[in-house]
Amino acid sequence: MSDFNLALVIVAIVVCVLVFLFNVYLLVNYQHPDDNNQAYFPKFVVVFGLSVAAISILMLPADVANRQACRHAIYNGACNLTLPMKDLWLAIYIVDAVLVFFVIPFAMFFYEGDQDKSVGKRIKSAMLWVVTTAIVCALLLGILYGLVGKVDFTVRHLSSATTNFPSNWDFTSSQPCIGGAGARAQCSAYTASASSEKTWTMRTTFPEYVVALATIVGSVLFSIFGGVGIACLPLGLIASFIRRPKAVITRSQYIKEATELGKKARELKKAADALHQEERSGSKGRKWRKNVKSVEKELLQLEEDVKLLEEMYPQGEKAETSWALTVLGYLAKLVLGILGLIVSVAWVAHIVIYLLIDPPFSPFLNEVFIKLDDIWGLLGTAAFAFFCFYLLLAVIAGAMMLGLRLVFITIHPMKWGATLMNSFLFNVGLILLCSISVIQFCSTAFGYYAQATAAQEIFGHTLQSLRGIKYLYKYNVFQIAFIILAGLTFVYYIAFGWRRKKPSGKFQLSS
Repeated sequence: MSDFNLALVIVAIVVCVLVFLFNVYLLVNYQHPDDNNQAYFPKFVVVFGLSVAAISILMLPADVANRQACRHAIYNGACNLTLPMKDLWLAIYIVDAVLVFFVIPFAMFFYEGDQDKSVGKRIKSAMLWVVTTAIVCALLLGILYGLVGKVDFTVRHLSSATTNFPSNWDFTSSQPCIGGAGARAQCSAYTASASSEKTWTMRTTFPEYVVALATIVGSVLFSIFGGVGIACLPLGLIASFIRRPKAVITRSQYIKEATELGKKARELKKAADALHQEERSGSKGRKWRKNVKSVEKELLQLEEDVKLLEEMYPQGEKAETSWALTVLGYLAKLVLGILGLIVSVAWVAHIVIYLLIDPPFSPFLNEVFIKLDDIWGLLGTAAFAFFCFYLLLAVIAGAMMLGLRLVFITIHPMKWGATLMNSFLFNVGLILLCSISVIQFCSTAFGYYAQATAAQEIFGHTLQSLRGIKYLYKYNVFQIAFIILAGLTFVYYIAFGWRRKKPSGKFQLSS
């Protein structure tokens, strides 16, 4: 047993190192050239936040493996040698909450501060915003914890008389317990009256309460973004293949469209300069913010049009190779879209079959993971981790889709080699906030496979019994919203998703 536990610790350390190195790689390749050799603190927050999000997702499969480490223990206390998963869960989610509500906002305020001001003034301005937020959050958490920071468990008081030690142990459906014939053949739990049920109230720990409230905030975003993303992630890839450029345009068409794009770019530059001048003068009202969002949308549309134009008219000595890679890229999107659609359908079917039907119609994916574990010890755990990661990717896809369409959501797209740190920080905060809900959702959806884990103790018992919150989980509010939004998004893509988007400006690429 000690060898198995030691191997689990080594694997956990190696995975953490690999996650950190991979996130550094993402930062280096996604960052905007303007952020090279500067903005070191936001970059550290980005790498650290992404690492925490990835590790939190991987901790649930690790929790399952940790439970299996002492399944066949032959001496008392063997499970004490495994990883302290409950303490690790609370620690990583407290760090998650601190990053989302304090560190990342500070980094964003500091980064987006007026560059003409000194570093000290920018730090002071960012600290004022963060301290104000911290005071409000601390007061709100303290009041809520003092008033309703309790869990209500429904328990049943049972008692039974003594009986002689039996000479045989023949149990049947009519006599499931030790005792005589008739009514005594039934167990005490079966014959207990309704009055034996009572509510056992206890106060939860403050860290668990913080995790619970953060989970509620994340669950609202998760049900919206996840429901949209579980459909738009695979269907978006398939629609991208359908809308792909079918052939290379002529040089005259390219010059005409490039000229129009250049005119639009100059217009946007003038608008951006005017908005920057207004910002310096201090007139940052509602109209200014609305204009900023409009310019951001036009800029994103311009970038998409430029990319499409480059695909339709590849240039250089390797133009034919570029066109071949473009065709292969769209074929890869089609394959990934079909595979993703299968996974999305499996997710939706599992939610309906296992969570929304009471009692569950079938364990479905739980049984699949268990059978995969029987084939090879970590195969089911790996499949389990994949489904959790896919759900997080769906949340990100849904957030990006809605962020491009809704006025009240700030647009922060992630682009290879062109992502500013404020966009990085925004998306990291979104990933961190939703990762809590993804883990809670997965621990519930795969409760049969992840039973007796520390995550299920926190998210499956304490959270769902928390006063004032438990009814959201009792009536499956988030799961129902998830399914409804997934269905609406599917209908939207079937009706409109295959059509080519028209540019919002004055220009439009030739068909």
